[in-house]
Amino acid sequence: MNIISTKDAPQAIGPYSQAIEANNTLYISGQIPLDPVTMEFVSDEIEAQTHQCLKNIQAILTEAGYSLNHVVKCGIFLADMNDFAKVNEVYGQYFNEHKPARACVQVVRLPRDAKVEIEAIAVKA
Repeated sequence: MNIISTKDAPQAIGPYSQAIEANNTLYISGQIPLDPVTMEFVSDEIEAQTHQCLKNIQAILTEAGYSLNHVVKCGIFLADMNDFAKVNEVYGQYFNEHKPARACVQVVRLPRDAKVEIEAIAVKA
């Protein structure tokens, strides 16, 4: 089992790892829209927040030697399901031909009152 950590994604804001790799599978912790340098939200707009979550996931994938094409499942957590269409549009820019399995749910509240959080699982065959 390997702990994955990169400065190109936000550092954990609690007692967890950015990602754990076990048996050619990478489990990426939920990413909120924090800029890895400032540790502040990139924007209040849902589109920018979604882009940042996915950029953070990409940085962790890269650090571990994976790519978006290795992602088999994503979980999307929204503070407001009315943002679904906007999040879906941004998500589709990252996963267009390769479409992982996915769940998207509305939650009562996200860390630091983010509007979106995304987690991912990637596998190397």
